[in-house]
Amino acid sequence: MLLVGRATRLSRYVSNLDKSYSATARFGAVSDTLDADGYITDLDGPLPSEESLRDALPAFSGNLLQVPPMASALKQGGVRLYDLHRRGISVEREARPVTIHRLELAGLDPTAQTAKFEISCSSGTYIRTLISDLATSLGSGAYLTALHRTSVGHLTVEDASASQDLLPETLHNHIIPPLDVIAHLPEVAVSEETGRDLVCHGRRIERGRVDGSYRVMCGGELLAVYTDEEDAGRAEVVLCAL
Repeated sequence: MLLVGRATRLSRYVSNLDKSYSATARFGAVSDTLDADGYITDLDGPLPSEESLRDALPAFSGNLLQVPPMASALKQGGVRLYDLHRRGISVEREARPVTIHRLELAGLDPTAQTAKFEISCSSGTYIRTLISDLATSLGSGAYLTALHRTSVGHLTVEDASASQDLLPETLHNHIIPPLDVIAHLPEVAVSEETGRDLVCHGRRIERGRVDGSYRVMCGGELLAVYTDEEDAGRAEVVLCAL
């Protein structure tokens, strides 16, 4: 998803949403980056059986602790892990909590020694690591050969446009309204007479009395995103103009 104009300020409300993927993994080999871009080592092992793969999936669902891969953008000591990896340096990484909501086997290709999975997970989950850990639990190895994101929160791939359709003269036809982007946030309405002017100036308003960030609406128009403090609502992002 590409955010443009004032909507770029809404990225914080989308980037941390749960995500869904279709992932393909090649078994019987490992990669130093856990994907096809790394150095591949063939283990001469067979593709695990469908039964053994399905039996292993429940152990990798729910709340897990996951060690991020070295080939990742996380920083340690102010340095990106992938920069250390390129220099041949490996460091200890702290395991982080992630949640796998759904992990399903979607298909096997014995000839290519690949398996396809459908995955729904919390933000921050490394699918590469999930696949590698799953293979290790089966006494095998695997690396990711393809990864296709199918949803971010309530926004699905069906809402997306093909890149060849994004022409300058037709780009406006493909823009998703900001209101749809943050439709998952609770709504609080203000009146035209007493609330709109305050909100569009980014001033404090009466508390919305909801948890977390909320959409401030006026007559069906998205004005801003606010959050409650102890005595008033405070503007996080103002979208309306006077």
